[in-house]
Amino acid sequence: MFYFLPPSRYATKEMSAIFSPAMKFTTWRKLWLALAAAEKDLGLDISEEQLQQMKDNLYNIDFAKAEEFESKFRHDVMGHVHAFGDVAEKAMPIIHLGATSCYVGDNTDIIQIKEALKLVQSKLVQTLGILKQFAEKHKDVPTLGFTHYQPAQLTTVGKRCTLWMQDLLMDYERVTYELENLPMRGVKGTTGTQATFLELFNGDHDKVKELNVKVCSLMGFNKWVSVSGQTYSRKIDYHVLSVLSGIAQSAYKMCGDIRLLANLKEVEEPFAKNQIGSSAMAYKRNPMRSERVCSLARYVMSLPPSAANTHANQWFERTLDDSAIRRIILPEGFLAVDVILNLLVNIADGMVLWPNVVDKHVREELPFMATEVILMECVKAGGDRQVLHEAIRVHSMAAGAVVKGEGKPNDLMERIASDPLFAAIHNKLDQLVDPSLFIGRSKEQVEEFLTDDVNPVLEKESKHLEKEVVDGVNV
Repeated sequence: MFYFLPPSRYATKEMSAIFSPAMKFTTWRKLWLALAAAEKDLGLDISEEQLQQMKDNLYNIDFAKAEEFESKFRHDVMGHVHAFGDVAEKAMPIIHLGATSCYVGDNTDIIQIKEALKLVQSKLVQTLGILKQFAEKHKDVPTLGFTHYQPAQLTTVGKRCTLWMQDLLMDYERVTYELENLPMRGVKGTTGTQATFLELFNGDHDKVKELNVKVCSLMGFNKWVSVSGQTYSRKIDYHVLSVLSGIAQSAYKMCGDIRLLANLKEVEEPFAKNQIGSSAMAYKRNPMRSERVCSLARYVMSLPPSAANTHANQWFERTLDDSAIRRIILPEGFLAVDVILNLLVNIADGMVLWPNVVDKHVREELPFMATEVILMECVKAGGDRQVLHEAIRVHSMAAGAVVKGEGKPNDLMERIASDPLFAAIHNKLDQLVDPSLFIGRSKEQVEEFLTDDVNPVLEKESKHLEKEVVDGVNV
């Protein structure tokens, strides 16, 4: 039973609408209509006039009147039953017939979750589509790889981007699984036994079962929980928040990398013409979008334990201590992830690569990486492997001392070029330190990943690529 009035800075219009009072309470009315229509089909004394009044007033909600009734009855569902009955007077006797509060509450929760997952799925696809362009464009641009945040073997800018994409693709698959398998609570009754409905249909079990199928079908679901207590299992909430946490993890990893690359001046996120990076240091270009992603992601990653504890503490058929926390963590989880994905789309679409800086960093470290190739080439030309190895070790230590001790450029190649022991490769030394020789299958891996893994998803979900993001990004 979620409805949320979020701060606009951290919420989009699209996701806010899903968790709005209008969405929540119109869905309650749609559920009451579906229940009444199904009950009529199965023989209960409900007239077309009653159904028509309900249809005519699905969106005619007097929120102030509903609050008055809720204050009077101290019960939100009964407040809205009476508010609905005020405008659909002939239907009042059959609104909520046989149902418990969780009929509208839990089923609405599931419907909101489903709609929110659809929006998240759409924006994941958009993010993958934009990152694909970046990966493809820079698939063969050599860059330093890092392990332990220390320079390691070369990779390419595009290959690193595919690591971010692979995480997001896994998230897309999880979201898709949840959408395909999310069950409605359905028509279950007070403690999940359907006893009231069995009474309504004079002990006809088949009609009670058909009632559940009809209602779920009318609400767009072909799956429902087989058994329940008063509520659907709160483990579903845990699974959903775990998926959102996964997206947050992927976003944090991507934006964490971008923040580190921004420090190296290799990559910059979009920076507006009149944007101010710091109120004191006018020269600064802080990666504020990426920092915001990481901040929101950290919050989303904290939510699954709350859902786990809520599920674990549901005694028997239900306790009400699940209600308050769920009204916070589920809407806020979706609202935050939605903003995160908007930011990822914005960052990826405007990300700037500075290739000369990237190449400079490669050239600073490449001499050390090239020594094994140089060694092998000299041995093939007749050199003594052990003598050459020792010479390279001595030159490397000396060059390292120049870099670290004197702050000067790496001069290892100059030392090797002036050493007669390496005369066999002097005329092709520049060729041996071509960065493209040290990227392995990076380019091919990018091409294969995009062709085999990404393109099928983008083709399947092409409708999402045509959508425009409704909300802009304000930094």
